[in-house]
Amino acid sequence: MALLLGRLIARDLKKFLFVIIVNGVFAQTNGSEHNNHITTGADSVSAYFYYQRLKYPRDCTEVQNNCSTIDATGVYLIQPVGYREPFEVFCYNELNDGGWMVIQRRFDNSLDFNRTWKEYKYGFGFHHRDMWLGNEKISYLTNQAKYELRVDIGLSSGSSFYVKYDSFRISDEWSQYALASVGTYDGNVGLQVKYCPENMIYGTSTCQVTCADPDGRNCEETHNENDTCICADGFLMKSGTCVDPSQCGCFVMEGIVVPEGGFYVSEDCSEKYTCNNDQLTSNTNYACNANATCAVREGVRQCYCNEKYKGDGETCSIVYKDCYDAYLAGQTQDGVYTILPREWSGSPFNVSCVMASYGGGWTVFQRRNGGSTNFYRDWESYKNGFGSSGGDFWLGNEKLHFITQQADYTLRVDIVTQNNLPKYAEYASFRINGYVTNYQVDSVGSYSGNAGNGMISTTGRSFSTFDRDNDGCGRYNCAQQHNGGWWYGVQAWCETCWPNYCPNFLVGNCRTACSHGNPNGAYNVTSGKSLFWYHYFHDSQCNLNFIEMKLRPS
Repeated sequence: MALLLGRLIARDLKKFLFVIIVNGVFAQTNGSEHNNHITTGADSVSAYFYYQRLKYPRDCTEVQNNCSTIDATGVYLIQPVGYREPFEVFCYNELNDGGWMVIQRRFDNSLDFNRTWKEYKYGFGFHHRDMWLGNEKISYLTNQAKYELRVDIGLSSGSSFYVKYDSFRISDEWSQYALASVGTYDGNVGLQVKYCPENMIYGTSTCQVTCADPDGRNCEETHNENDTCICADGFLMKSGTCVDPSQCGCFVMEGIVVPEGGFYVSEDCSEKYTCNNDQLTSNTNYACNANATCAVREGVRQCYCNEKYKGDGETCSIVYKDCYDAYLAGQTQDGVYTILPREWSGSPFNVSCVMASYGGGWTVFQRRNGGSTNFYRDWESYKNGFGSSGGDFWLGNEKLHFITQQADYTLRVDIVTQNNLPKYAEYASFRINGYVTNYQVDSVGSYSGNAGNGMISTTGRSFSTFDRDNDGCGRYNCAQQHNGGWWYGVQAWCETCWPNYCPNFLVGNCRTACSHGNPNGAYNVTSGKSLFWYHYFHDSQCNLNFIEMKLRPS
């Protein structure tokens, strides 16, 4: 004789869950309402039955009937008809007329209910805490009389309810403890025993895997509070039904279903499957480029381009870390090339390369050859860059930072004066720090050349624009006064008056300046806003006709 109680999911409950049998009645009650009154009668009463009686009570109702003074809730010995030996049960006498036997309780997460068949057969847990009485015991209990099942549930929200079934019985182990009967439902909520559809189980899941998303990568991270029917392991949801993966439109082979919009590549990278609109297409001509490798990275197998190459694996183009890298690879023509500096997490970008002059391999990061491009820009513009690599432009402070972090670089500045005289300045090293320092100049090496040292006092200076003033001169905004973006801030000049040199600007009755160079100033003006380099050349160096700044590994 047997009775099987469907497993109750109580993981989210904050109160006791009881499943109790009484006098042919099983019941479940909310223990939080009664646990202050519970006492254990095992020590006094069970011992009496054990030593004095040859016949044990068959259930908790007979415990009460055999001794009218026994009405305390607690643990007692019983022996159902035909069961080989007496065993302990928790008798709950605080509900109705008492005599309820607890067969299951879920109070918290302290006890794992993911158990083996043998453990569910014989029972586990502690009578006063989370427990399962055991299918074998429940089978004998429910086959000796007609029993009622009662389930009391308390939710974390504080609400509670109960359900009852008037004829509850399970079969024996030979029949896998099958649910033999439930009876008529009663209770204070519309909850009835329901059976999940084919290939589904009852449970709580944060993710329902589907044919379109077999790996659950697009599942919401938030927990689903509601228990419901979900697909059993090995099945996927398709149009509201749980199906075998082979019934998915993008099934490849056992254990492999391609997600919608995704792809799968065979182990030798000789075939690629793609899934679109639940239809699987196969590319048998898929093959890795000569500069690619078949590999699994971050769980995805496909063709990956080798180092210094960029592409989808089928097509790979060489990518250089700077213009000098391209020069060493045999590129000797001036022009625009694509580079990808080390540690740069973005996409490859274009740069202007000087290959045929000054030894070749120069990466240009600034050029002024006319007034068509406005250089009076905000912080974000100077951060990301603007202009055209083939014309006037600023490459961008973020890119410039990553380039100069790769190696020790030489800085070269070529200018053409108003008198069309070519001059240059070269610095043995140049490096700028990252965004958190406002692209501070980390180092400027020793100067050589004939254009004058326009980089004097830039080491340690942060970049400034009209909307991000980092110059350290409290009296004025140097980027506004010089009409550009630069590493301004010659501290000694902030309070100093100078002669009427063209790089200077008027502050009250005093003429002053913020820098020895202003390569991003206004084109073709005659004031402190002008394009100048090393003002000690005075008028001859104001309003430069041309300036270009470039880098090459030292």
